Amino acid sequence: MDTQQVSAPSRAPSPVPGDATPSSGVMHINSRHTSHFTVVGNHLAQHRELSLLAIGLATHIQSLPAGTKIGIKPLTERFPDSEARIAAALRELEAHGYLRRTRERLPNGRVITRTCSYNQPGSTNAHPVPTPRRRPKPIHPAPAAAPAPALAPVATPAPPTPEVPEAPAPPAPTAATPTPPPRPASPCVPAPTAPKPPPPPLPQPTNPLPQLLHAATALLTDLHRRTPHITLTERDIHHLAPAVATWFERGTTPAAIRQALTNDLPQPLRFPAKLLRHRLIALLPPPTTPTYQPTPLQNCDRCDRAFRSPTPGNCHDCTADEPHLLSA
Repeated sequence: MDTQQVSAPSRAPSPVPGDATPSSGVMHINSRHTSHFTVVGNHLAQHRELSLLAIGLATHIQSLPAGTKIGIKPLTERFPDSEARIAAALRELEAHGYLRRTRERLPNGRVITRTCSYNQPGSTNAHPVPTPRRRPKPIHPAPAAAPAPALAPVATPAPPTPEVPEAPAPPAPTAATPTPPPRPASPCVPAPTAPKPPPPPLPQPTNPLPQLLHAATALLTDLHRRTPHITLTERDIHHLAPAVATWFERGTTPAAIRQALTNDLPQPLRFPAKLLRHRLIALLPPPTTPTYQPTPLQNCDRCDRAFRSPTPGNCHDCTADEPHLLSA
């Protein structure tokens, strides 16, 4: 009878769980990066609610250096996707906390869009500062009590020596806690801003005549027929009518007012009442200079000679002769 060969396996070995070579699915061939790489969390790479375009766009944004423009137009020039798809992906990242876009006004009056990218959603501070630890107070040992002096056999006692307490042992050296250097303020953290000054008041007519206010109300009501983008409520019309009446009072024609209010409108026009209010204040024409009116001519009641005076009566010569006539 032949001897059984126990060295040959009876069947192929099953794959060991956790083996480097899986039996199916993706197989990773990883190489260690030493430069030019970006760390992305699995919460972004495996997000269940974000689209694939949004995940790729967030990864691209996190890999860019600070200060790079990532508006819709620069991203459209960089990738073959359309502006609508890129805008939708940016809105997805904003909704899930990976992106934040705020509008800020610079000291020169220019309005810019500040974009902040978060590699971890929900973080409010871009540079967390660690809280320094407090040093433990050193515990000083109590001074040891001096032993009682022994009695001398001689009758005359020696003068007592003053007790000198033992010097306390120096505290154990503790490792100094390094103070973290101050980090620069991040533009993504909103800094406290001063309250905005109140807007300038609307111009008011010097003599608010009813016909001027009626013409101003009619002009504002008719703007929607000529320019459909301007839609005003009844409250807006009553609020802006005195300012338009001031333009009428300063000699401006209805066509000139309509041209100043509707020329070169922004698209889209979100707040038409605020835009008209700004233009009525900023483009207000100067007051008209009153024309010179000479003093009217009057006929003297005594000599019938013409003279200039705002009221009828006697001329200057007849007025000067009145005391002499009365004394005679």
